[in-house]
Amino acid sequence: MKIEELVTLYDYNYWANELILEAAGSLSPEQFTAPAQLSFGSVRGTLVHALGTERLWRQRCQEAVSPTTMLSESDIPDMAALRRQWSAEEGAMRAYLGRLADPDQDRIVQYTNMRGIPFETPLWQILVHVVNHSTQFRSEAGVALTSLGHSPGDTDLIVYLRQLKK
Repeated sequence: MKIEELVTLYDYNYWANELILEAAGSLSPEQFTAPAQLSFGSVRGTLVHALGTERLWRQRCQEAVSPTTMLSESDIPDMAALRRQWSAEEGAMRAYLGRLADPDQDRIVQYTNMRGIPFETPLWQILVHVVNHSTQFRSEAGVALTSLGHSPGDTDLIVYLRQLKK
């Protein structure tokens, strides 16, 4: 895979995130935080998890830091805070990706998970994982948003790629 292709995946990732954030922005504060049948308990919890995971992996790859805690819902009281933090993280990730060259993808990233277990993973695998992970949790949020009458629409990669051709 070339860095250019990874950047396209991240462009897609942020496009799809925006669809989810727009739909979530239509929720009342009560709907945003209401308990739901989601892995992280609410629309807010799910989106905070997705953002926190992206930040955690960027810190591991770019800064050689292994965070010991995840971003918490208490760090994100409302949609405005979520948008601010996601915008900042997107900027940081795009800047990081912009400094990479194709050979960098094979670099082995050494890190420890939050339980202190050490791992070594090629950078390209981590970067693809981040987009895949976001897709999973966007899907969960999308189902919840749709059930609340605020569908984000089609967030498929192929839809994004077809829009690029227009």
